Amino acid sequence: MHSNNPFIQIQGVDMVYKTRQGSFKALEGIDLDIRRGEFISLIGHSGCGKSTLLNLVAGLLKPSQGALLCDQREIAGPGPERAVVFQNHSLLPWLSCLDNVLLAVETVFAAKEARPRLVARAQAALELVGMAHAAYKRPHEISGGMKQRVGIARALAMEPKVLLMDEPFGALDALTRAHLQDELLKIVATTRSTVLMVTHDVDEAVLLSDRIVMMSPPTPDGRAATLAQVLPVPLLRPRHRVQLAEDAVYLHCRKAVIDFLYAGHAGQDQAEPALQA
Repeated sequence: MHSNNPFIQIQGVDMVYKTRQGSFKALEGIDLDIRRGEFISLIGHSGCGKSTLLNLVAGLLKPSQGALLCDQREIAGPGPERAVVFQNHSLLPWLSCLDNVLLAVETVFAAKEARPRLVARAQAALELVGMAHAAYKRPHEISGGMKQRVGIARALAMEPKVLLMDEPFGALDALTRAHLQDELLKIVATTRSTVLMVTHDVDEAVLLSDRIVMMSPPTPDGRAATLAQVLPVPLLRPRHRVQLAEDAVYLHCRKAVIDFLYAGHAGQDQAEPALQA
């Protein structure tokens, strides 16, 4: 069950970038509450500020206006309670998988735990993502999907309260992507992490999320990207993709997202028929 009290609060957030051509407003008026243990996906066309919003929650960017809070505290920079998984695994090539995860463990726990306990934490995280067998392999010795599993293990090993994922499966083939989505469903059920994920994949968003946040792109008349619509996904957990393929609620949510994305893509021409799911 999710707590009703907001765990992450995004309040009136604007983001303005300074460029050589002047100021560029990337986001405007973003208000969003995320409950503890909730899985939220951000979806929208390229340039609608999804990654910018994720980086604001990560503390990698500071808002030009408004405030972001995590567990009632202002987000003023990166913190161990918020772990980020990027599309590119960003593993250090000269370290083994275990040592890559251990590096993250040490940043959080080294001051209060002995090395054997730190190693045990790293091993447990690799086991959680099914990568214990590759603990002593280097990144160049494993596949792209396996690298991404290690990247997720590294984030989970920090025992974050919030898992922030920026298209974590975007660079993978369809089958590997499906396997990792299924793994992520199990991992989140086990860890009860709060997750905010950026994705372009409609089926991924519906399969994984409790709510899908749809973002509208900047408009030709100069309006910044903003939060357009929030779609609840009232599917029971645990979820199984094969069973959901013909589920009426799943199909309804999928069509709602596709219709939103298609309307945004069609731009001013609203007379075009909506794409059927």
